[in-house]
Amino acid sequence: LPEARGAPLVLLYLLGLRALVHVSHRQLLSQPAAAGPREFSAPRAREYLDNITAIGPRTVGSPENEVLAVNYLLEQIRAIERESTDAHKISVDIQRPTGSFSIDFLGGFTSYYANITNVVVKLEPRNGAQHAVLSNCHFDSVPNTPGASDDAVSCAVMLEILNTLSKSSEPLQHAVIFLFNGAEENILQASHGFITQHEWAKSIRAFINLEAAGVGGKELVFQTGPENPWLVQAYVVAAKHPFASVVAQEIFQSGIIPADTDFRIYRDFGNVPGIDLAFIENGYIYHTEYDTSDRILTDSIQRAGDNILAVLKYLATSDKLAKSFEYRHGNVVFFDVLGLFVLAYPARVGTIMNYITAAIAFLYLSKKVLQPRTRAIHNLKKFFTAFSLTLISWVCTLVTVLIVAVFISLIGRSLSWYTHFYVSVFLYGTAAAAKLILVHTLAKKFFYKNMNEQYLGDIFFDASLMIWSIALAVITQMGLCSAFICTLWVAFPLLAKLMIHKEFSQKGASMKFVMMYMLGMFVPYLYMMYLSWTVFEMFTPIMGRSGSEILPDVVLAGFIVVITMILSSYFINFIYLVKSTKTTLITLTTVFVVTLILVCSGIFFPYSSDVANPKPKRVFLQHTSRRFHDLDGNMVKSDSGIWINGFDYNGISHITPHVPEINDTIRTPCEEQAPFCGLPWILPVHFMFRLVKNWYLPAPEVFPRSPIHFKVLSKELMPWNSMRLSFEVSGPSHMSLYVRPHEGSALSTWSFGDGMPVASLGGDYFVFYSHGLQATPWHFWLELTAPEKHSDGIVSLAIAAHYFFGEDQKSPQLYALLERFPNWTFSSGWSCTYDLFVF
Repeated sequence: LPEARGAPLVLLYLLGLRALVHVSHRQLLSQPAAAGPREFSAPRAREYLDNITAIGPRTVGSPENEVLAVNYLLEQIRAIERESTDAHKISVDIQRPTGSFSIDFLGGFTSYYANITNVVVKLEPRNGAQHAVLSNCHFDSVPNTPGASDDAVSCAVMLEILNTLSKSSEPLQHAVIFLFNGAEENILQASHGFITQHEWAKSIRAFINLEAAGVGGKELVFQTGPENPWLVQAYVVAAKHPFASVVAQEIFQSGIIPADTDFRIYRDFGNVPGIDLAFIENGYIYHTEYDTSDRILTDSIQRAGDNILAVLKYLATSDKLAKSFEYRHGNVVFFDVLGLFVLAYPARVGTIMNYITAAIAFLYLSKKVLQPRTRAIHNLKKFFTAFSLTLISWVCTLVTVLIVAVFISLIGRSLSWYTHFYVSVFLYGTAAAAKLILVHTLAKKFFYKNMNEQYLGDIFFDASLMIWSIALAVITQMGLCSAFICTLWVAFPLLAKLMIHKEFSQKGASMKFVMMYMLGMFVPYLYMMYLSWTVFEMFTPIMGRSGSEILPDVVLAGFIVVITMILSSYFINFIYLVKSTKTTLITLTTVFVVTLILVCSGIFFPYSSDVANPKPKRVFLQHTSRRFHDLDGNMVKSDSGIWINGFDYNGISHITPHVPEINDTIRTPCEEQAPFCGLPWILPVHFMFRLVKNWYLPAPEVFPRSPIHFKVLSKELMPWNSMRLSFEVSGPSHMSLYVRPHEGSALSTWSFGDGMPVASLGGDYFVFYSHGLQATPWHFWLELTAPEKHSDGIVSLAIAAHYFFGEDQKSPQLYALLERFPNWTFSSGWSCTYDLFVF
C-alpha cells in the first residue's frame, strides 16, 4: 500500500471519527422539542437561577446564605405549595443541625459544624408515604463566586421539578424529598447533618445528587450504587438524554481527582444507594467569579430537567424503591453510546463476557501460532518478537514524550496548552505518533529486512490482539468494570480479522482491504475517541487547580501518549504494509519541532481573560496575622503578611512582573515547630503545594472587628497517664484547628466524630469548623497520653480564623494588592488570624 494513499486515508478516517464524536457531544443543544408542551420549563428554572445568583456569593455563615437564599427558597416553595393539586401534600422544614465526622478526603481530616442550614421539602401523596427518594442540591457557594453552576442551577432545576410534580393530578406512589442543603462547600457538612439527624432521612431508600465540576453542558452520571443495578436501570429506562460512564465512576472513586460530593455522605453515613450527576463542561471557570447564570445555556437546563424529572418520577412510582436493599446484588457496567442510549448489565455478566472474549482470542492466537507443529517454535519466536517490539515502542514513546513534558515544565512553559488545547496535540500527540512510527520503521528496515510485508502486518496485528487480550484478563481480574473497553478492542478487531483474513495474505494490501479493515475497527475507535473527548474535557481544566506539586504537562502528555498508543495499536501493522513512512515522519516531526519552538518562545500564554470564554489563573491571598505562644502563654513571636498561593504548577511566576515586590526574598518559610508549618490552611491541602512557590508579603497587622476568643476551660489528669484539655472558642463562621502531639505524646481520643482521631498526611491533626447564624461558642476537648516528664509540653495547638465575608473580609492592603493583579487571574482574598499555643 503506497504511503501516498495509506497515511492520508488513515488520517481522514480518524478525523471523520473525531467529527462524529464532536457532533455527538453537541447534539444535546439541538434536541428537537417533544411534541406538545414540555413538563419541565427551563425558562422558569432560569428565573430561579438568576434570582439565586443575584444574591451574590453565599458562603456558609453569611447573611446571603443563611437568610437571603433561605428566604428566597421558602418564598418559592410556598408559592408552589399554593398552586399544587389536591393529589399531593407538601411539607417544609428548616433544619439547623450541629455535628461532626471524620473523612479520608484530602489526606484525612475531621469536620465540625454548628447551626448550619438545610431547607427540606417533602412531596408525598395526600395519604402519606412510607418510603422516599431524595433529590439533593446545595445553594451555598465558595467565597467570592456567584456559584451559578455549583450549584445554584441544580437548586433551580429542583424547584422547577417540585413545581411540575406538584401540579400533576396523579399522586406518586412514594414521597420525593427535596434537600436544598446549605453547607456542601464546607466539605459535605449539611448532607451529613441531614442524613444522620433529620427524622425524614429514615424513609429514604435512594437518592439523586446534583453537582457540578463545570459550567453547563451535559450532566454526566459518574457514580451509582453502591451495588444497586436497579438504580442504573432506572436511569437507562427513564433518562431522555443519557450521558453516563462507569469509567468516570472508577476514575473519580480512585481519588486522583481532588474533589468529592454529597454522594459519599449518603453512601457512607446513611447506607443509601444513589446516582451522582455533574455538569462537566467548561471547568475552567468552576469556582471562580465567572461562574454566572448567563453562561449556562437554557437548553442545558432543559436537558438536565428532563432527565432528572423523568428519573425521579420513575423512582417515585417504582415498586423496587420500597425494597431497595433486596436488589443490592453486585456492581453494574454502564456506558452511553454517543449520548443516544445507555448499555448496562451486571458486572458478573460482564466478567463472564470478558473472560469468554479473552479465551476465544487466546485460542485463536494459539491455534495460529502453534500450527503447523513443525514451525511452532519458529512462529512463537516471531510472534513474541513482534509482541516485545510493540511494548518497546510504547515504552520508548512514553519516555520520550515525558522527557519533553519535563523539559517544558523546567523551563517555565508549563500549561502552554491551557487556553489553546490544540497545542498539546501538536506538541505531545505528534511526538508520540512520530516516535511510534520511527521505532517500527527502524525495526522494519534493519531487523525485518527483506521479510514478507504481509506476514509482518499479520503478526503485528496478532501482537496487538495479544496485548489487549492480556489487558482484558488482568483488568477483569482486578474487578474493574472499565474492562468492557478492552472487550471492544479484542472482539471487534478479531471479528474484522476473521472477516478479511484472505486479504491479509494477499500480496499488496488493496484499497478494499483498507476499507473493510477500517469498517471492522469502527466501533472501538469511535467509542475510544468519544470517551477520550469526555476525559480531556474533564481533566484539562483540573490541571489549573491541582496545586504546585503535580506537573500538569507530564499528566496531560501521559494521557495523550496512552490515547495515541490505544488508537495506534491496530494501525502499527500498516507501518509494515506501506512502502515508506518518510513523508509521514517528516510531517509529524516538522509540526512537533515548530510547536516546541513556539512553546519555548512563550507565544502561547497559558491564561485568558476573554470575556466570552475566560480561562483564568487561580490565586488565593490571605492577609494573615500570626502569634506564637510558649508553654507559659507568653507571645514569643508575631508577624503579619499577605500569604499568596498560586493554584497551579506555575505558582505566581506570571504575576510577579505585575507586582515586583513579590520576589525570592519573601518566599514563605516553614515554622518547623508548628503544625502545618505554622500557616493558616483553610483545608489540609498542604501536600498539594510547595512552599517555595508560596510568598509571604509583609503587611500591617489584621484587626478584625469580630476577633477570635480562645479559652482553656480545664486541664484534667485522667487514668492511664492521660491528660484531658478542654477548650472554648468563639469566632467567625470558618475556623481551622491544628493539633500536633509532641514527641512521646499521643492523641488518644477527642470530642469529635466517633472519638477516634484521624491524622492528616504528615501526621498532624486537622479539624475544619464552620457555623451558621447565632451559633453558641465551640466547646471541645482533647485527651493525650504523655510521659511523666514533659518540660516542653505535650501538644502544640493552633487555631486559625478565616473571614470570608462582611467588613472583616478584606483589609485596605489586600484590596490594593488585588487591584494590581492582571485581568486574566481570578484572585480570591480574605483576612485571617493564626494563634499557636503549647500545653
